[in-house]
Amino acid sequence: MSLTDLTLRAIQQRLQARELTSVDLTRAFLDRIAAVDGRINAFLTVTGEQALADAALADRRLDEGRGDALTGIPLALKDVFVTEGVRTTCASRILDNFIPPYDGTAVARLKAQGAVLLGKLNMDEFAMGSSNENSGYSPVRNPWNPDYVPGGSSGGSAACVAARMAAATLGTDTGGSIRQPASHCGVVGLKPTYGRVSRYGVVAYASSLDQVGPIARDVEDCAMLLQAVAGHDPADATSVTLPVPDYCAALKDGVKGLKIGLPREYFIEGLDPEVQKALEQAIAALGDAGAEFVQVSLPHTDYAVACYYIISTAEASSNLARYDGVRFGRRVDRGQGLIDMFMQSRAAGFGPEVKRRIMLGTYALSSGYYDAYYLKAQKVRTLIRQDFLDAFDRADVLLTPVAPTPAFKLGEKTADPLQMYLSDIFTIPANLAGTCAMSVPCGVSAEGLPIGLQLIGRPFDEATLLRAGYAFQQTGDWHQRPAPL
Repeated sequence: MSLTDLTLRAIQQRLQARELTSVDLTRAFLDRIAAVDGRINAFLTVTGEQALADAALADRRLDEGRGDALTGIPLALKDVFVTEGVRTTCASRILDNFIPPYDGTAVARLKAQGAVLLGKLNMDEFAMGSSNENSGYSPVRNPWNPDYVPGGSSGGSAACVAARMAAATLGTDTGGSIRQPASHCGVVGLKPTYGRVSRYGVVAYASSLDQVGPIARDVEDCAMLLQAVAGHDPADATSVTLPVPDYCAALKDGVKGLKIGLPREYFIEGLDPEVQKALEQAIAALGDAGAEFVQVSLPHTDYAVACYYIISTAEASSNLARYDGVRFGRRVDRGQGLIDMFMQSRAAGFGPEVKRRIMLGTYALSSGYYDAYYLKAQKVRTLIRQDFLDAFDRADVLLTPVAPTPAFKLGEKTADPLQMYLSDIFTIPANLAGTCAMSVPCGVSAEGLPIGLQLIGRPFDEATLLRAGYAFQQTGDWHQRPAPL
């Protein structure tokens, strides 16, 4: 077995037993990146020299018995995380040469544990997209078939793990941007509850929806990475002060007696037959493992996509106003005045999808339309959240599809934004409700493309969510199947 095929847990055990050095491991991952990323385009920046230096430092820590859980383990970051001295672009030309002067909280916590950072990963520009085709630096390709999308917006993060170019990665999820690419790439992706992980140092798309989470080979690796970054941060006003449980401790408790809700609104006509079949087999496997199933209803699901694309675009309009060529971002100045400089800089720096969402959000917030759109969407959001809380009165976790179909071909939906937006129809509601959810591999399509199931948990009950995901993982080997690069 290649070093790059080891799980995060296996790497940790070998490093701490000193059966493996972080330098050798880091070199193996850097060689893997050099060998395969030309076909995938997952990395925007590779920090090879710094990674090897950090690996040598990690080896010294481990030799002295001072290693933490992630010491010496090579990870990579979606290029939305602010990283001191390392270019952070958000896959946008407007931030082409932006080098931050500090680390975001999640990054700082990984570094404090001695993790080795291999580089920054491609994404949909400013995290706006469902296919990673909106990147200003060419799309990421799916490691299972390079003619297909990896999902978005954390497509680079999921493809990187699937292609064995990092032990695990961090992504962000605003409407499904961790779970959907995890499903399409055959890896595990977890969106924690809003407030569980600090957003400080994450370039904002929609501040009330964005959430940081792990993407990894299996559920245990996800639990380990979440453990490292979760917890209160005084620098983030939305970060909660709740204690962080030991996520790995309860993984093996099984699902006997656990009540799993099946929302009737998620099992609909139009669901791809192969996705339907994979989910039915997963439900049967969990039933055999001792889980109990109950029917639940989330009656406001039909309004979720419309609600999301009002709230998220309104917040994007506000958050992206700072990229004007003066405060942040690329400047195009042909000497025709300040307003013209703003217009030229933003026109040249933003891609078409970002411009579309800024315009939608600006309209929704404009005088005379605010109450009709933004305010009404916030009221609908409250109803959607209440639907979930009511469902959790009857069930411990919910089980749904992640996406209506397996991954689709590059270019298949770029001409129809509405069809692209509907790719996230099953993931968006959990963001609006602010609760936790994860994608776990559960099958492969006839074309050889992965299929994931979604588990949704109560707010701040990531432990039960991980326990259910781990139990399902033990019923098969979908998470162990490598992408056929």
